[in-house]
Formats: sequence, C-alpha cells, structure tokens
Amino acid sequence: MTTDRSKSRQTGPNTLLAHGPYDPRSMHGFVNPPVVHASTVLFESTDAMKNRKSLPYTYGLRGTPTTKALEDALSELENAHETILVPSGLAAISIPLLAFLGAGDHCLIVDSVYSPTRQFANGTLRRMGVEIEYFEPHVGAGIADLMKPNTKVVFLEAPASNTFEMMDVRAVCDAAHAGGAVTMLDNTWATPLFFRPLEHGVDLSIHALTKYPSGHSDVMMGSVSATKETAHRLRETQMQIGVNAGPDDVYLVLRGLKTMGVRLERHQASALELATWLEGRDGVGEVRHPALASFFDRDLYERQFSGSSGLFSFLLPGSFSRAATFLDALEIIGLGYSWGGHESLAVAVDLSDRTICKGPADGTFIRLQVGLEDVADLKADLERGLAAASSVT
Repeated sequence: MTTDRSKSRQTGPNTLLAHGPYDPRSMHGFVNPPVVHASTVLFESTDAMKNRKSLPYTYGLRGTPTTKALEDALSELENAHETILVPSGLAAISIPLLAFLGAGDHCLIVDSVYSPTRQFANGTLRRMGVEIEYFEPHVGAGIADLMKPNTKVVFLEAPASNTFEMMDVRAVCDAAHAGGAVTMLDNTWATPLFFRPLEHGVDLSIHALTKYPSGHSDVMMGSVSATKETAHRLRETQMQIGVNAGPDDVYLVLRGLKTMGVRLERHQASALELATWLEGRDGVGEVRHPALASFFDRDLYERQFSGSSGLFSFLLPGSFSRAATFLDALEIIGLGYSWGGHESLAVAVDLSDRTICKGPADGTFIRLQVGLEDVADLKADLERGLAAASSVT
C-alpha cells in the first residue's frame, strides 16, 4: 500500500515524477532507492515467522524495497490503493483477468482491443470455460444491454488499439458496476499523466511499463493499479501464479519515470505536428490522431484526456504492396513492434481478427510511433516513403 498522497494534490506532474513517494532519508540520503537482489528474507524469531503477514517483506517473490518503490510511485500517479508489477504488459492484462474470471463466467471485451488480449481471451480464457463477447467501443451506457447475470468483467481500452476510437469510460463503468461486474482498462497509450482510469470508475488500470515509463526500448514490464476493493484479490492471484518483476528491470523503470513527463511532452508535440502535416499530403487518407480537430471522437477525447502521446495511425489507400513499399523505403523510422521508446517506428496494422471494428475496404492503416528525433528529419523520411508508394498502383 502506498504512503500518504497529499503530495500528489500539491505538486505538478513532473515534480511528482522527479520525487515520488520514496523518501531519501530512509536510505541515508541517497536520492534513488537501492536495487535489492533477494530471494530469502531472514526473520528475527519463530514468532515473527509465524506472524509474517504483518511484515513488509517475507520472501523475494512478494516484493523488496525496490519493487515497493516503483509500486508506490505508480499508485501515487494512478491515485490507486495498490499496484502490482509483472514481467510484461501482456502479463498485466492476463493476471487481472485470471483473478476475476472463472468457469461459467461471462466477459465483455471491447472489439478494438490490443490483439494479444484477444488471443489470451479466445485461447486461455475460453479453455477455462469463460464466455467471451466483444462490443463496439461507442456502446457507452448501452453496455447494460449486453450484461448477463454471470458477467464478471468488462475490459476496456482507450483509445482503441491501432484505430484509436474513443469510448465514454464513465458511462460504461457505471453500467458495468450496476450489473455487478469489475472493470479493467488498458491505459498504456495515455499513461496516468494524461488519463487516470480509476477516477472515471475503472477498478483496475493496466499499463505496459515497457512503453513510456521505461522509455528506452530496453526493458519489459507491466503494472496493474487497483482500487481498495479489488487490490487483495489481484495481489493474491499474482502470488498464486508466482510472478513479479526483477530488481534490475524495476530500477530501469524507476529511472525512466523521472523523465517520462518531459519525454511525453516531446512525443506529444512531434506526433501532433506530423499528424497535422500528413493530413495535407497527397496519397494519404484518413489520419487518426485523437487530438486532431478532424478526429471523429474528438469530443470524447477532450472530455476525458488531458493530453496525447506519440502513437497514431493514418490510412494509406491502395494495395498492401503499396503499404509495404512505403514502409521499406523508410530510413530513419524503423520497422518494429512496441512503442514509447526514443526511436520512431512504423508497422502496417492488421485488423483481420476484429469482428466489429473492421479495417478499411481499400487501404492499409500505418501505425506510427513518433520518437524523439527532429521532426524535420521524420517528415523527410515520411516523404521518402510516400514518394516510393506513389509509384505503386
């Protein structure tokens, strides 16, 4: 559990990131928490061992001062009761689903979800006997019509993965809670700096720390930040499965958090400039960036989010070979998965697994992760790609 969060109400986001709840006075004045490598923890007595649940540390798997420092920092950012750490963003999705679902339960998942989430739901959860149903992201309070007596979880992602549809998070959560379900939301795109899911009715906020908190494409980790009502079950499921994050990776994310605010400012500004520029280019179709004035869900975005990150997509009309030619011509922007790091990336979006939010009839969505490079150089690279694509019919 985190310390008093009065500081979060008195300081700005970058001050919060720079200092967090960790107190250097607790560690001889060192400004960063120690990296504790541990499995065994020694007890002072048999009585202490017997009553170990009252102790802060009992075994390396249950956490160390290093993991607690990051858990507390994230709980403070998310305004959560407690946070758990796991080895990947996908683990941060699968563990809360496993915690709150069992055989015979019904789970509602937004159709525009991150594709590995769908694979986990259609694979592991269905093998467990969980009924999976997908819904359209604009359902809002209409989610009540999809609820069943056995609906235990409503899983959200905002904005939508790759296609960026927005949803009314509060309306969905209120209806889900009225039907007795727990709500979860993948908040990786916005980070808690631009959106705090728990303040909009979400019970569990999921984050791929691999992305912006790490920021350097060199570590994989995930987190789940929970309300008081859901925290115990989440933590117990984590311990029953037996996963936590390693101390060296935790340290890298702790270090990355210090600069996440200033990095996000650059990601945000560069991405919005490129998205605006792409809207006026020949050979470019629809540009999907939530902060654009032309974005179809702009009202939902402005009502709920305080900023945008460096990830958006645009439609490249024509055949897939045209999209492949565009991508292969890029020199600065790399071809690779993940995002949130210092380098720009591009991928052709595959929407073939969707049942409701399907892809365009003609063309391919290109997802751009805008890194920290100079925008002029990224524009020149995109021009290079568009020129190459223009030669393909």
